Amino acid sequence: MLAYLIRRLFAAAVMLVVIVMVVFGIFFLVPKWAGVDVATSFVGKQADPAAVEAIREKLGLSDPIFQQVWEFFKGIFVGRTYAAGGDVTHCAAPCFGYSFRSEQAIWPVLTDRFPVTLSLALGAAVLWLVFGVAAGVLSALKRGTLWDRTAMVVALGGVSLPIYFTGLLSLAIFSYGLGLIDAQYVPLEDSFSGWFGGMILPWITLAFLYAAMYARITRATMLEILGEDYIRTARAKGLKEQTVIGKHAMRSTMTPILTMLGMDLGALIGGAILTETTFSLPGLGQAVLNAIKNQDLPVILGVTLITSVAVLIANLLVDILYAVIDPRVRLS
Repeated sequence: MLAYLIRRLFAAAVMLVVIVMVVFGIFFLVPKWAGVDVATSFVGKQADPAAVEAIREKLGLSDPIFQQVWEFFKGIFVGRTYAAGGDVTHCAAPCFGYSFRSEQAIWPVLTDRFPVTLSLALGAAVLWLVFGVAAGVLSALKRGTLWDRTAMVVALGGVSLPIYFTGLLSLAIFSYGLGLIDAQYVPLEDSFSGWFGGMILPWITLAFLYAAMYARITRATMLEILGEDYIRTARAKGLKEQTVIGKHAMRSTMTPILTMLGMDLGALIGGAILTETTFSLPGLGQAVLNAIKNQDLPVILGVTLITSVAVLIANLLVDILYAVIDPRVRLS
């Protein structure tokens, strides 16, 4: 088990280095090949040549790409100083870059917005796992019944409808129309009840999309597993149906569900852009959307790294949980 964890952590570290190099290449090297001056994106197209040259020197944009990557990695652990002549800006560790658009370091921006995105992703994940998996299992056990057909029609609608439509519809009905829910976001440290009330609609809207997908996958997987020999053997031994389903069938059903959960939850931690924009949540998704509009490359790079780390960690946890849920899976 320990050897497996060490191998996976090493592979994750290597993958993270590769991701950083690829992202650096996309943001800083490819534009240079295309004849685009990256320095102008930091100071604006209307800036004078002297300001552009000062930013180019301060950020080291004229240095080789590998040296720029090295400076970025070094800044994460020991901080980084941006200097051009007498203009010096220090970015304390962990330094994920410095935005000369907003005149602030990237790491505090990420840490301020990360709790909002994390609470959105975790809350929605609990809802879509509970209701999506339960609906899929019941549909498989009641195949061909009215419940099965109704649940699958609703699931098809959930997959088909975009979040910005269901989100605005839920706001129009439950917040603006009936006034049942106050959709205004309130920080958790200010008021738990206000925070919880403001997160209900975003949780439900985001969970509705994913619960629909999880219900369809759970139903298809459960139907396949119920036809396996070991399920028929368990029933032939006289085991109770709840034991057959809960102890045997669900173990195998949860394997693909965990795989999907690792990818979906990891990606959502990087920011649910549509949901956060629809409900005006100050999370990472809204931050990266604003950064794209303003061409604020350091913010985009920081959110990309957070997303990559979240996906890597989520997949590592999923691999470990495989052996816990399904005893046929062994870590070696």
